[in-house]
Amino acid sequence: MKISYNWLKTYIDTDISIDEISSTLTSTGLEVEGVEEIGGAKKYLDTVLVGKVLSTIPHPNADKLKVTKIDLGDGKETQIVCGAPNVAEGQNVPVATVGTVFPTPDGDFKIKKAKIRGEESFGMICSEVELGIGTDNSGILVLPEDLKPGTPTSQIFTSEEADKEIEIGLTPNRADAMSHFGVARDLYAALKTRDINATFKPYNVSDYPTTDFGKNPISIEVKDTEAAPRYAGIYLKNIKVAESPEWLKNRLKVIGLSPINNVVDITNYILHDLGQPLHAFDADKIEGNKIIVQKLAEGTKFTTLDGVERELKGHELMICDENKPLCIAGVFGGENSGVTESTTNLFLESAYFEPVTIRKGAKAHALNTDASFRFERGIDPNTTIDALKKAVLLLTEIAGAEIASNIDDIYPNPIANFNVKLRLGKVVELLGVEIAEDKIKAILENLEIKILAENNGVLDLEVPAYRVDVQRDVDLIEDILRIYGYDNIEIPTKFSFSYIPNQKVSPDKIEDFIARQLTAFGFNEAMNNSLTKREYETIFAYPEGESVAMLNPLSADLAVMRRTLLNGLLENVAFNVNRRNTDVKLFEFGKVYGKIDGKYEEDKCLGIILSGNFNSESWTGNVRKSTFSDLKGLVQQIFVRLNIKVTEELPANDKNFLDGIEFISGNKSLGKLGIVDKKIAKKLGVSQDTFFAQLNWENLVSLANKNNLKYKDIPKFPGSRRDLALLIDSNVKYEDLFKATKEVKSSLLKSVNLFDVYEGDKLPNGKKSYALSFMIQDENKTLSDQDIDALMQKLIKLYQDKFNAELR
Repeated sequence: MKISYNWLKTYIDTDISIDEISSTLTSTGLEVEGVEEIGGAKKYLDTVLVGKVLSTIPHPNADKLKVTKIDLGDGKETQIVCGAPNVAEGQNVPVATVGTVFPTPDGDFKIKKAKIRGEESFGMICSEVELGIGTDNSGILVLPEDLKPGTPTSQIFTSEEADKEIEIGLTPNRADAMSHFGVARDLYAALKTRDINATFKPYNVSDYPTTDFGKNPISIEVKDTEAAPRYAGIYLKNIKVAESPEWLKNRLKVIGLSPINNVVDITNYILHDLGQPLHAFDADKIEGNKIIVQKLAEGTKFTTLDGVERELKGHELMICDENKPLCIAGVFGGENSGVTESTTNLFLESAYFEPVTIRKGAKAHALNTDASFRFERGIDPNTTIDALKKAVLLLTEIAGAEIASNIDDIYPNPIANFNVKLRLGKVVELLGVEIAEDKIKAILENLEIKILAENNGVLDLEVPAYRVDVQRDVDLIEDILRIYGYDNIEIPTKFSFSYIPNQKVSPDKIEDFIARQLTAFGFNEAMNNSLTKREYETIFAYPEGESVAMLNPLSADLAVMRRTLLNGLLENVAFNVNRRNTDVKLFEFGKVYGKIDGKYEEDKCLGIILSGNFNSESWTGNVRKSTFSDLKGLVQQIFVRLNIKVTEELPANDKNFLDGIEFISGNKSLGKLGIVDKKIAKKLGVSQDTFFAQLNWENLVSLANKNNLKYKDIPKFPGSRRDLALLIDSNVKYEDLFKATKEVKSSLLKSVNLFDVYEGDKLPNGKKSYALSFMIQDENKTLSDQDIDALMQKLIKLYQDKFNAELR
């Protein structure tokens, strides 16, 4: 949002600099993104002089160039090579002399002495664009004949008022600051709180005449008072539509608006001055002398001011006469009801429209206007009449308008201020800093928030209706902090806290190492939009009525919230296959959404998709197609990594799979995997076999955190390793040996490991050799050879008795 510094100063008087104002605004949440000098005499024009063209001849070495002789008022002839088609003898032209520096977006551009195609040139004859005073670049600028050569053009181009454009990065919640008055009001509250000298000068409409002007010849009927809680209008006659005065045009130019005519400029001025959009209708075009505020049937045709015929959706609020729509309320005017040069009578509208209705209407037709920007965020309902009066006073002064009616104000259910309770102790709890109660109360009063009562440290407050972003106590605390100043919160030099070990692993950490695991297996992570196409409801067999649909979708491709991660990942596969990357391994962490039994649900899932070859083409091995078993193995590796035990595998009940399974742990579903139905895959452009798994991530995280880790110190005393080579029957498995070893009740035996197996012709028939290693250790002392040998003898006897084993 752009703010004029001169305009702002009409509401606030302070001695602080523009830099200090910018800093204060930024600290209050109205972040200043830049300040730019606008208008006034540009400094570089001091060295751009009026020159008289004494002669022009064709350039001897270039068809499109001319060699000119210029009188710059110094009694000499200055030679300049010029390529403009309209340069001619006898003209007065602006000449940038050698040394002139023009500012450009790419940096400063300095005029130097040059030789162009063999001819010397001592300057440049300029166009409007090069001077920075216009947009015509078709040729050089020809100046009036009565100007004296040598006159600096800085004395000529000074019609615009010198000003500063302040660019504010306005956040959507700050509807109260969408005007010069609103910014000044907020700035004054901050300056007053910080004891900086400033005077606030509120607008004044006390000059509005109190005469009874009679009944409005244009009657008003509001059929939808919910969408239009307040609607006001006035009739003006004998308007003279003409060019606006310089001061008004300069105000609009500074904030980036192009002046049109005095009537339109005044409505734009009020919008940016007070934040109240107005709309001016040519009263003679209102059929039946009646304004009707209503919604029209879906499919009604309406041509807007830009000449586009639009088909109404049925939820737009319309301003109509007895026979036709005139305007999309709060958004855009109609083609045949606006003000033109021939307009003499005016119906001027000022209203408060319900924000959601306006937003729907604007989005439905992809219209974003200054008016809709304000209406859909919530304007001040109490400024409606004051803004109308201020506009009328300007129209009488500038456009010669005559007031021909009283103001009609239809406001059946006045919008009340907000009542909020604030516990003073909570301010300290939330901000972590002690702010004196008197200071808190002063800040609230500076923000025009009334203190109705105080009881046991709790304030009953009345918040103005224009502060639509302040509905809760935490909103008030945020306001207190920003006016108090974020910079005034001291950062302590030392933080003291007690460390409490977290018994649960962070879900983010679990997500990170599973993502790393999948990446190590050759997968890439995908990130898809949660909004998807409505047609996927049918393709992926969503249960009817369980999709979360957008009330006002931006497009057909973003109409519903996704029910599965499959559609997005299939789109990714199709995108890759169409670009000859047929071997696809992707995973995605994301939420899926549904409306189950009337309740909205959202669940985080992990989607994994596998398509094409499992391994890349290589000289070391053959290419192999991905299989169901490959994906199942990957999923099982995730369960192993999270130490989750799968208790049951059931057939997957999923219409998107040709075949699939569901993993169960206890009474929780871990997710499903299967072969994607080829008919479904083909509808999204995938004709090769594709395998997909969707895991219930929240269940995985909860089960992973049930396996609490226990830690103990590393033993101080060394352990010993002993090896045994056993000759045993071929039918004996290592699992049998391992289970038998565990039967030896000894705290000294820490681990057993099979490190070699031998079966060959050097062994008797029906025999094989197992080599086992044992780690023996006592945490409290160093073991003696006698202790270790005693344990090993027990093990040997066990193997001999139970498996008829022999030592090799």
